[in-house]
Amino acid sequence: MSRKEKNPPPPKKAQFGRVSNNLQMGIVGLANVGKSTFFNALTKSEVPAENYPFCTIDPTTARAQVPDARWEYLCEVYKPQRSIPAFLSVTDIAGLIKGASEGLGLGNNFLSHIQAVDGIFHMIRIFQDEDITHVEGSVDPSRDLDIVSNELRLKDIEILAKKVDGLVRINARTNDKTKKFELDTVNKCIHMLQEEGRDLRFGDWDAHEIDLINTWSLLTTKPVVFLINMNRDAFIQKKGGKHLLAVKNWVDQHCPGEMIIPLSAQLERELIDMPPEESAAFLKEHSLGKTLDKIILAGYSALHLIHFFTAGADEVKCWTVRAGSKAPKAAGVIHTDFEKGFIAAEVMMYNDFKEHGSSEATVKAAGRYLTKGKDYEVQDGDICLFRFNVSRGKK
Repeated sequence: MSRKEKNPPPPKKAQFGRVSNNLQMGIVGLANVGKSTFFNALTKSEVPAENYPFCTIDPTTARAQVPDARWEYLCEVYKPQRSIPAFLSVTDIAGLIKGASEGLGLGNNFLSHIQAVDGIFHMIRIFQDEDITHVEGSVDPSRDLDIVSNELRLKDIEILAKKVDGLVRINARTNDKTKKFELDTVNKCIHMLQEEGRDLRFGDWDAHEIDLINTWSLLTTKPVVFLINMNRDAFIQKKGGKHLLAVKNWVDQHCPGEMIIPLSAQLERELIDMPPEESAAFLKEHSLGKTLDKIILAGYSALHLIHFFTAGADEVKCWTVRAGSKAPKAAGVIHTDFEKGFIAAEVMMYNDFKEHGSSEATVKAAGRYLTKGKDYEVQDGDICLFRFNVSRGKK
């Protein structure tokens, strides 16, 4: 067997999700795994984080700044009156328990909150702490991963099963090809979830199936970033042990290709409370990176988000769009009139800007100041000026 056959690449995931720039990541996991402590550190918030299940009931949403050295550089160059970075919206969702899909614990409330977000930070606890109750009685990350994964699949099966009877009746009475396609897609989804035990985002779907499935708000279509919450000292010493390996093996088997990020929510909360100079010195002393920055960027990427810049003496601002957005759609994020009356986008690519003198004039002199039309896909880091005519957008 060839090396390629021994180590096949992870299956390509279908591109599900809402067509929107206002997307959110939700923090999901069992109760008492550290979700609210992590949320507070990530978003510099103060939601309750106590040692009992369902301390968090109603979801809380806040924003985390997306780190970007390019934005910082543009602020240094232009010295604007206002500077606005990119943000990632994150929602702290109540912990679930086994049987949530059948209404146990917060049940359907919990699962509906997951339906409302676009991607998942799945937090798994591997730290031991006698003072923090584990809802299953012991630390076993493989079991916990199975519980959460099964609950999300069971909820999707329930949603899909409710569609079957009505579609069967319609197809028995009519020759409606649209309804036949819908029934076939529902059955394909149920088979994958129930018989194969696989999440829908790993299926082989065509564009028409994806468009239809996106209307059903299914949980297992959402991208996932796995967060492993470790004991503070174990994280500092980079000693994950058997539990860290168990998570890696589980994800490799069930969700190949999805990102795993170890962290200590307790430590991150401590670092947030330190003065910046002190926290930087601590990270340097222990050879630690900025874990929260890594997590924010992972969530941003999982949602297929990018940002472009508008830059000048008045303001340097990041504008978030979905990757692949055409210039008029990106212009519409600034103002709907920009999209309706779009004429052209004047674009400086960030690397060209930095390489060729860091000014519009020097970029133009180098021949790298570009004029793009309505079919141009805005790239991450583009510096854009949109030309538009309001009367063009009026009927």
